[in-house]
Amino acid sequence: MNQITISVEGMSCGHCKAAVEGVLGKLEGVSSAEVNLAAKNVTVQFDSSKVSEDKLKNEIEEAGYDVV
Repeated sequence: MNQITISVEGMSCGHCKAAVEGVLGKLEGVSSAEVNLAAKNVTVQFDSSKVSEDKLKNEIEEAGYDVV
């Protein structure tokens, strides 16, 4: 199991937190996604044989947030 912390701009509320955690949580291979609004990031536990870091970042951007 791998872990990555991704910096995300544009998250400001509980809805943003739920949206990002929701899109990542639906991906096969993701076991957890936890947004920290204060730090402007999301920490993801995932299986790199099932989902790539690029896929995680693309899903966040598709949800309307900026990966930095």
